[in-house]
Amino acid sequence: MAEGQSQVITPQCRIQKCTTDFVSLTSHLTPAVDDFHVEFCKALRAYSACTQRTAKSCRGNLVFHSAVLGVSDLMSQRNCSRDGPTSSTYPEVHHEPCNYYSRTQHAHPHAHPHAHNRSHTRPGFLFCGLFGDPHLRTFKDNFQTCKVEGAWPLIDNDYLSVQVTNVPVVTGSSATATNKVTVIFKPYEGCTDQRVYQAVTDNLPAAFDDGTVSSGDPIHISTGSDGAGGKVRALWISERSPGHHVELHAGYIGVTVIVRQLGRYLTLAVRIPEELAQAYDATQDLQLCLNGCPRVERIDQGGHLPLSPPSVGFRFQHLHGPRYSSQTQVFPHGDRQVFTAEAAKERCREQVEVQDIYFHSCVFDLLTTGDANFTVAAYSAQKDMESLHPHRDKWRIYPRGSATSAWISRPLRLVHLLLLCTLTLA
Repeated sequence: MAEGQSQVITPQCRIQKCTTDFVSLTSHLTPAVDDFHVEFCKALRAYSACTQRTAKSCRGNLVFHSAVLGVSDLMSQRNCSRDGPTSSTYPEVHHEPCNYYSRTQHAHPHAHPHAHNRSHTRPGFLFCGLFGDPHLRTFKDNFQTCKVEGAWPLIDNDYLSVQVTNVPVVTGSSATATNKVTVIFKPYEGCTDQRVYQAVTDNLPAAFDDGTVSSGDPIHISTGSDGAGGKVRALWISERSPGHHVELHAGYIGVTVIVRQLGRYLTLAVRIPEELAQAYDATQDLQLCLNGCPRVERIDQGGHLPLSPPSVGFRFQHLHGPRYSSQTQVFPHGDRQVFTAEAAKERCREQVEVQDIYFHSCVFDLLTTGDANFTVAAYSAQKDMESLHPHRDKWRIYPRGSATSAWISRPLRLVHLLLLCTLTLA
């Protein structure tokens, strides 16, 4: 630049800063709090004022115009007046040490001694599920079908221990299914003592082993899709369907465990923060959710399920039992049928609409056992996965070499590539 020549500085579009401030102002709010509406409207007015201040420098910016429209829509939905007080960019937050979300979103120097590697970013979560004969979905979204007869640890870390016991399903087959689940919530200073939950076939209790249904001081929770909200204990049990569906919620560590009984066997689904799942030592390395099943215990062949007729030793009852289409129908324990491959696929289509790995697992289980309850187990396992798995784009897994994966994987890759390009440009 020549001497004496002035430099013209063009102001930058600061819409990202406006959005970040709005997230900071609202991340601690929950509909259960009495003044939620007032505080949310104050944050929206602050967001609107910020967009106005940067409007000139953001002219032609699509993200800016989307944000302006979004703010306007939210203010209309919440019946927020345009005039009124606005939030401070750095609101005072009431820290709840026994609320994992509060503790991680608003970390402070006196974090819990077990809570290492804390950051101000939102915590990441992992999902693990077990159902059927049994089929395992690991933290890494690897899908395996295993024998694992007897007692095996699914999760074992400094905060949580989950163990399952599997028994043979039919004579002459290596397939097993889960008939016992043990969950141990380890003591967490100032929040809860140790609690043990145990379920076995035909005994799915709505309480811990000591008879309690909750533990710890009350904490706030956000309103969920079922409308639940308000204050709960740091650890509590919710019985959704007596004898069939129980949920364990550990708000102090951000963990949810779903246990179901369908027919004579149990299914399990777990959502856990990634940092907690990684808190283990060398003596706790045998975890099916973490590392999958040992190679010698695998039934599938690299993700491919061998679909073959049932073994000769299989004894069937009610060979021509009634047909069902209800997605919540549970069949009598002894109700077994002989299925051809096509008949098994037809029955599974009634429960699992998308022909992903859950559908193929359903077909495998029907051919192996003849027990129609496994169709409901596949359906329920898929729904539990969808309610707990943190990444929607990873919900669908297709078996290798299947006709479905051949035609759907390429379009999905193209969609993901287009999304990546769009986000990069934005």
